[in-house]
Amino acid sequence: MTRFCRGMDRFDRELYLSAFHADAQMAAGSYVGSVQGCYEWAQPMHEAGQVATHHNILNHTVDITGDSAHSETYYLFVGRNRDDSNWIAGGRYVDRLERREGEWKIALRTNLIEWSGIVPTMPLPFADVPGIHANGAPCRSHDDPSYQRPLTNRRQRSSQ
Repeated sequence: MTRFCRGMDRFDRELYLSAFHADAQMAAGSYVGSVQGCYEWAQPMHEAGQVATHHNILNHTVDITGDSAHSETYYLFVGRNRDDSNWIAGGRYVDRLERREGEWKIALRTNLIEWSGIVPTMPLPFADVPGIHANGAPCRSHDDPSYQRPLTNRRQRSSQ
């Protein structure tokens, strides 16, 4: 579940696709088709519309029967829009997962969007702190600090 979210938020196509079987299908918004096609539809839309996105997963239930499972995962989506507004939406991912060759992945996903809204923007906290991004700035690529191995601290010690 988290590979899908992180892959979409970091624009990491390989990670996104690793959550799904190669022949998996997706129904999300106006898109219905392959998960490869869904990434090609969604990534440019997020790139054009937001400077950052967070696909958060919340409550999760799963019913497993042999090599098949059905799950429901509540989600909260937040996007910092390029016009400085914030888009927030919630819903559920309803998935059919299958275990193939010992590995569980999503075979079919339906996205149920249940609510949406715009939240006023406030300045990002600590943006004016000198060296705040010395360990790396958040970004939508493998340059994001979450990919750094080993993770190291380059910021100066401060008690302020």
